[in-house]
Amino acid sequence: MEALIARPSLHAQIVGTLREMIVENQLAPGARVDEKELCKVFGISRTPLREALKVLASEGLIELLPNRSPRVTRLTRESVAEVFQIVTWLDRHAGELAGERVTDKDLTALRRIHKRMMRHHQAGERLEYFRLNRELHFTIITIAGNSVLAGIYSNLMAQTQRARYIAIQSQNHWDRGVKEHGAILEALASRDGKRVGQLLEHHVRETGRRVQMSFEPVED
Repeated sequence: MEALIARPSLHAQIVGTLREMIVENQLAPGARVDEKELCKVFGISRTPLREALKVLASEGLIELLPNRSPRVTRLTRESVAEVFQIVTWLDRHAGELAGERVTDKDLTALRRIHKRMMRHHQAGERLEYFRLNRELHFTIITIAGNSVLAGIYSNLMAQTQRARYIAIQSQNHWDRGVKEHGAILEALASRDGKRVGQLLEHHVRETGRRVQMSFEPVED
């Protein structure tokens, strides 16, 4: 098999590829990470792989256990709720800032992403839609212009996207999400930061509420 990872920016590429595999459920919650197989697929030694796994462990995606193979962390109703609680807060504050700083160029970029999202929604292509959803939200975070907020958000985003990808969501909920994104963009175009923040807070909170119900609660 041809190696998937080129040498330049090796560490960042390994981290990014593994993160994507976890988010998109190619490496399922609780799954053992086969280091030998991944080294073969990526064309790397164990040292860069293990460095990448440490980064993913710091993001809450991988569990490193002494004398045992690494595992993808499991998701529970409680863990999903906790992450969405923080992300909801971050999205609201980012929305308020973005509403004050957004430019016409930013709006053009956001509308382009949203248009592509709607095409995938109409075609029923959830994976492609979720990827663009992540891009849309992070673009708003970037527009907010707060690097500390963006760093925290980036670390948590993989966890929320993983939960969304695994969770079973109805077509009605998906339709509602598309409409909510449209309303958020309208508020951004009006430069109404407070309104953008409120809409994002509602959108992310309700998404989190629906997603967490797809997971089992922790047993006492």
